This record gives sequence, C-alpha cells and structure tokens, in this order.
Amino acid sequence: MVSAVAVLVTAASAIAASRPAGNRGAAEYLGSYTWHSPQDWFGGFSALEIAKNGHSMTVLSDRATIARVSLRRKDGLIAAAEIKTSNALKASTGKRLTGRIADSEGLAVATDGSICISYEGLARVACQPTDSGKVSVLPRIGAFKTLPSNKSLEALAIDHRGHLFTLPEGGTAGDPKRIPIWRWDGNKWSQPFSLPQDGSFLPVSADFGPDGKFYLLERSFGIFGFRSRLRRWTLTAAQLDQGETLLQTAPGTHDNLEGLSVWRDDSGRLRATMVSDDNFNLLQETELVEYALPG
Repeated sequence: MVSAVAVLVTAASAIAASRPAGNRGAAEYLGSYTWHSPQDWFGGFSALEIAKNGHSMTVLSDRATIARVSLRRKDGLIAAAEIKTSNALKASTGKRLTGRIADSEGLAVATDGSICISYEGLARVACQPTDSGKVSVLPRIGAFKTLPSNKSLEALAIDHRGHLFTLPEGGTAGDPKRIPIWRWDGNKWSQPFSLPQDGSFLPVSADFGPDGKFYLLERSFGIFGFRSRLRRWTLTAAQLDQGETLLQTAPGTHDNLEGLSVWRDDSGRLRATMVSDDNFNLLQETELVEYALPG
C-alpha cells in the first residue's frame, strides 16, 4: 500500500514517463492497455487471474469487489476489456464487507473455479465456491495477528496440489529483513520458506505459472514514480532455489502494478499479465501490461 500523499506528488511523472526502455531482465515487453469503466466500484485493482485461453480474466479490487471480464485481443494483444459480472465480497456472516476488514489484496482461483482471497486490515484468507457463495475463513494463526494492518497478507497463490501460499508486504517485527511465506495444505498453516528483503522492492502479488514455478511481483516507489520487478523460483518440498530476475523496470515505466497472472498463450509462450492499482486517484490509470517470459 502506498500513501495517498506520495502518490499525488509523483503520479503525474510516473504516467508521463517512457515505456519499457529502462527494463532489465529476460522478459520481453508486449504491450499495455489502459482500461476505463464508468462503474463506481471500478479501480484499485490488487490481483487478477487470466483464464487459460487468455480471453477472460478474474480481477479483484482492494475495496472488496470481484469481477469477471471478457478480453478482446488483436494480434495477441489486449484491445478491449468488458466487465461481465461484478460482486461485492461478503463476510462469513453473509454481510457485505466494509471498512478496515474490506481491504482485499490477493486472489487465487482453484481448478474447480472456487476462489480464495487474502486481506489486509484484518489479516486473513477466506475462500468461497463462487464469487457470491458462502464464505469460509481459514484459521488465523498468531503470526497473522502481529502483521501491520497496511502491510499484511498482500499476495496469494495456489499450486497444482491446491495448496495456498501467502506473504506480507515486507518482513515481520521479529525478522524485518526476511519476508515469510506461509502455506495452507488444506489442514494447517506452516512457514516452509522465507525470502530476503532485497533493496526497496516489496511484494505485491504472486502466482504459480503453468511451469509450476513460483512468480513474485514486487514494487518500489520513489520520487520519479513506481518501479516493478518480477522474479521466479523453483520450489521443492523443503526449499526455494536461487531464483532469477525476469524483469526490473526503470522508475515510471508503468503505473502502480499490483496484480500478476502467469499463463501460456496459444503459441506455447509464457506470458505475465499485470494490472495496476490506480488508488482511485485521477492522476493514475488502470493498466493491463503484458510481457513474454522465457521458459
């Protein structure tokens, strides 16, 4: 989460800055699409999931709204995005989420179509069979309760076994230099891995690609705008490998990229699609940004 004052100071330069000329890494920029909609809930996107065919997606706003969207592509690139359905997220009591507990940040879509969402404010992970279905909150372990309200469970991903992985936007009070990764195996939470906090970049979204690897989108923010970094790792039962950096942008290359989905297009090429959080700020934009990835 980025403060509103800081965004107002630098958003104009971030949007006006050049496109991917300053990128480092093996990812290849494909294109960007600026997305607009008149719906009053539209904006603040924190997560997305692209369907296998690349022509539809599920998107999550950080103000507790989930939407299904049809994508029209031209020459493989996004040319239009049409909202088909939208639903306000609810608590396990059935009441609409509002206030502090409504800060929805991470999204994971299971193979059966059910969804799980991680939250800041009150750090938790909740799952439901459909966008408007009955909500079940997974157990809240003690570590979740000690996380800062504006830097708690920022990212959520699901692997091929249906295990959930979540992580905060930074280290913990007990170990500020390392970012814990917690795993839900269907019965209990554990913390099998952690990542060193690397420079000014902090996690904002995660995904498991069709290659089985763990992808992490990170963000850095400064006077010249937002920077984005995309890294990936191979996970075993007990450890992460050394990982690799696929993308690191210069300040202002894109807006505030916060959501990530890794998928494979019709040609068999891996793609990363990312969405920006406009913070409901008129000086920012909602962008859908795509890169081709090696492997």
